Amino acid sequence: MSHPIVHAEIRSSDPDATRSFFGALFGWTYPTEGAFPGYTFVETGVPGALYTAISPLQGGDDLVTFFVDVEDMAGAIADATRLGGRIVQEPVSVPGVSFALIADPQGHVVGLAQQV
Repeated sequence: MSHPIVHAEIRSSDPDATRSFFGALFGWTYPTEGAFPGYTFVETGVPGALYTAISPLQGGDDLVTFFVDVEDMAGAIADATRLGGRIVQEPVSVPGVSFALIADPQGHVVGLAQQV
């Protein structure tokens, strides 16, 4: 059973400023809106690049993280807490995917994503 990294996100208290900065720095554009208001996907100009997005905060602080594909969200969360981690964001569903954030015992935040 593999668990690839399937998505990366920058969650910002000022997503417009974040988009402007990275657009000017790297030439990124943001042609596609996501299911969450103010959420945009990043177009890096590289075909097949990792799906990446810039988003408003969804609770919590500014954050840069990646999401790992899991087949069983509840099981992955249970395993994470059993191993000393904690839930940062409870599972949320948008069309096609359920996602959550966990932290390891040292506080590193990682996303979980389950295709639905």
